[in-house]
Amino acid sequence: MRATVREVAALAGVSPKTVSNVVNGGVPVRPATRARVEQAVAELGYVPNLSARGLRNGRSGVIALTLPEMRNPYAAELTEWFVELARDHGWVVQLDQTANDPERERDLVSRARAHLVDGLVLNPVTLSASVLASTEGLPPTVVIGEVEPEHVDQVHVASRAAAEEATAYLIASGHRRIAIVGAAAEVRATATSELRERGYGDALEAAGLPVEAALRVPLDDWSTATAARTFAAWLDRHDLPDAVFAFTDSIAFGVLHVLAARGVRVPEDVSVMGFDDIAAAAFAIPALTTVAFDRKTLAGAALRLLARRIDDRSAPPETFVVPHEIVERASVAPR
Repeated sequence: MRATVREVAALAGVSPKTVSNVVNGGVPVRPATRARVEQAVAELGYVPNLSARGLRNGRSGVIALTLPEMRNPYAAELTEWFVELARDHGWVVQLDQTANDPERERDLVSRARAHLVDGLVLNPVTLSASVLASTEGLPPTVVIGEVEPEHVDQVHVASRAAAEEATAYLIASGHRRIAIVGAAAEVRATATSELRERGYGDALEAAGLPVEAALRVPLDDWSTATAARTFAAWLDRHDLPDAVFAFTDSIAFGVLHVLAARGVRVPEDVSVMGFDDIAAAAFAIPALTTVAFDRKTLAGAALRLLARRIDDRSAPPETFVVPHEIVERASVAPR
């Protein structure tokens, strides 16, 4: 049987209201009293009834986080920060994924209307905000990623600008034939792939270099295995480029694997650039030069905007751009 507030109160020698104040926070409780309540909670294994609490105050204490996929290291690192920082707001995080499928995204957003969640953090599949064309009936929502138009709260890295800087860095290092791995596949174009490809093109244009279709390597998904398989097949049909700009570090790992297996030296024969600066990037062989940004800052900003939206549904939309930088390691060398 689930322990009740009254049972916790009786064991701690306090009122049920005091137990509620300790469990829910927001009301100061003397340290000695808090310690007795917390000991009683632990002894009885008391778990707050979020559904009942929601009926009383209109809040469930649960938010939903929806990402394109959960299996890659970047998603794992980002999710960890959301879960940790959500605790500071008193929230539990409900996780789901869209698998980069717009239909699945629409279904998840639709179901968010019916589920008892206080808010939704959504990483959109496409640039188009059609799935969020109307926020009517939605829980308070924050988008992590760039969408058009900007009528919802957004937190994102400037993917296009960052990709332009990464490509310009490779050009400044003396590289001219720069392949991109992770370009949008014909049937699975994502917002991130489109923006990073545009940034790549911007840098080439600024340097007076042509955009060569032959240097474009599209991927059906951004896993290391798919990147390795697709890049290997591409190398079978094309000359080795001067450099490779991989749209994520996970993709870059697949590229490095293929090059090492073929005896191609990095960076002596070809340079490799990544994006995300996941923890493993510093331990790649060679260590990966990449675009870095702080996941804690991203998650914290998204949760701050979500709390603001929960408190005031009529507030004007706000956009927060997470700063980025290029981390120089051993995988890029000047020519």
